[in-house]
Amino acid sequence: MEKVYIEFLLSRRSIRKFKDKEVSKDILLKILDIARYAPSARNAQPWEYIVITDKSIIRELSKTRGLASKPLENAAAAIAVVTDPSISPNTHMIDGACTTMYILLAAHALGLGAVWINALDHPVMKKILRIPENKFLLCIIALGYPDEKPKAKPRKPLNELVHYETYKSIGESKDI
Repeated sequence: MEKVYIEFLLSRRSIRKFKDKEVSKDILLKILDIARYAPSARNAQPWEYIVITDKSIIRELSKTRGLASKPLENAAAAIAVVTDPSISPNTHMIDGACTTMYILLAAHALGLGAVWINALDHPVMKKILRIPENKFLLCIIALGYPDEKPKAKPRKPLNELVHYETYKSIGESKDI
């Protein structure tokens, strides 16, 4: 069973091309029901979600950040992750990243493709989505049924990433 879970994690890819097929509201809500179980500091859960299925809003968002937001162009749906700095001043972005990862994994588990588009409080995106000034727009996730199968991109070797007991320069640690 362990192998199945590991394969699942290793098979997730960022999907930027989607089929012209609607994603049901039930599936979108199921994804968000899972996402709300993401960890957060002190279990503060400083996040909210905006589900976007209106094609005109999705297209408008796709034009805000050049190539970075282009995957929204043909997405069937999108989910904006909004955090509240007043609830978790020091960790709202980290907590938001955790719930975003849960969204990506839940979408993958349900047969959808998705890609994380950084928004980082982008003023035009916030305006389009009518997000209050005191809230932080972390990201928008483009979602849909995948119309591509990207191969895994190269990863750095563990010996360049792992340190034991204290930080050591690359090559100094011989433990791996």
